[in-house]
Amino acid sequence: MKKTIIFAHRGYPVKFAENSLEGFRYVVSHGGEGVEFDVHLTKDGVPVVMHDEKIDRTTDGKGYIKDYTLAEIRKFHLANGEPVPKLSELFDVLQDKDLYINLEFKTNKVHDQGIEKTVLDLAKKYHFVHPIIFSSFNYETLKIAQKLDADEEYCYLVKGLKHPAEIAKKNHFAGIHPEHYLRSSQPVTERIWTVDNSWLAKHYCKLGVAGLFTNDYKKIMRIRDEVQK
Repeated sequence: MKKTIIFAHRGYPVKFAENSLEGFRYVVSHGGEGVEFDVHLTKDGVPVVMHDEKIDRTTDGKGYIKDYTLAEIRKFHLANGEPVPKLSELFDVLQDKDLYINLEFKTNKVHDQGIEKTVLDLAKKYHFVHPIIFSSFNYETLKIAQKLDADEEYCYLVKGLKHPAEIAKKNHFAGIHPEHYLRSSQPVTERIWTVDNSWLAKHYCKLGVAGLFTNDYKKIMRIRDEVQK
């Protein structure tokens, strides 16, 4: 059985502010094997790391990321006092580290114009041990990115999906990232989000899924190691 890779979802949010450099640095230096994070563009086209389209929930500010320039958005802070991180700052933390990277284009609600090219071009300036996995709920984003660089690894984020293997093959997607395990008549790479429940984690690891995204990577890695001895 191939090992299920555990991805630290938005860093280590059970201990640190989500999508914070502090959280990602901890994962890198404390046995993490994968990270997942979300990217938007500021008003002036700079990629920043945050899950929501608005800064309200995770910073001391309010409003949409797209309505702030980088200089303006950096005046607001995460719960740990850090400014909203630039993608380049996170890449500085992750480059040359032996861990898997899942970058989500967060374009399903607000599709920042040119985000695909901006992010792909930036990623080429860094060296990563494993190819970045680019994912999105937005089918259009994945197809735009494929046209820009067909050699990267693109995965379709979904809640549920019929015929996942067929869709992946037809669209040249490297895998499907569903909310729950999808039964398929043909083999398909599945990485499942967001698995914090111990029983579910054990079940999926017994199935040998390719990856799990979790808010508590240490706990889920322990479960994986017990199951996949």
